[in-house]
Amino acid sequence: MLKPVTDPSETVSDVVLRQIREDIISGRLAPGAKIKLEQARKRYSISVSSLREILSRLTTENLVLAEGQRGFEVSPASRKELEELADLRLVLETHAIALSFSAGNLEWEGRIVAAHHKLAAAEKTLLSGDASRTIEWVRYDWEFHQAIVSACNSTTLMTVLSSVFDRFLRYHLLARSFRGQPVVDDHKLLFQLALKRDVEGAQAVVRQHIQSGVDHVLNSGRLS
Repeated sequence: MLKPVTDPSETVSDVVLRQIREDIISGRLAPGAKIKLEQARKRYSISVSSLREILSRLTTENLVLAEGQRGFEVSPASRKELEELADLRLVLETHAIALSFSAGNLEWEGRIVAAHHKLAAAEKTLLSGDASRTIEWVRYDWEFHQAIVSACNSTTLMTVLSSVFDRFLRYHLLARSFRGQPVVDDHKLLFQLALKRDVEGAQAVVRQHIQSGVDHVLNSGRLS
């Protein structure tokens, strides 16, 4: 997920992989854009061979397409993929909610409280018309959803959900607008339901939350 974390254990390739991934998700590398290896080598300060390996890894997440001998390009954006990602996120996140609510403890509740506090602060700023914290909000949005499902006790489920969440999020950033008060209300209600461990209520909010996100992107007119 988008995050400004510097892990001492990260290699140069790990850092560049994260940077390119963030550039794709944020839209700095636009859907369908050709990734010219020589330009990318200079931009990310890494060898062409390492860059090829990184881009090949990103093809497994469908963030990059390999074009045989012609190189690589950023995966295009489409209504079909958006709807597929929404369906997949819904299945994964609602399942993770059921597992997490059953196993969550006091530390889990604390993670949810802390994550929602940061998210609410960023959303308050965005609602005021200050868009400077948009990327920060993106990070806090994931951290909040992640905290809610963090007690699911499945590393595989969390990893796959994180990847799907990022790809889904790319569409919201392409829409170039914050969804406003409705998304804030969704997060507040989801926060309350999580602390009550209301599985069905939280799953219903997530369903509505995801569909509203799809509608917002489609209504932006930025997808064909």
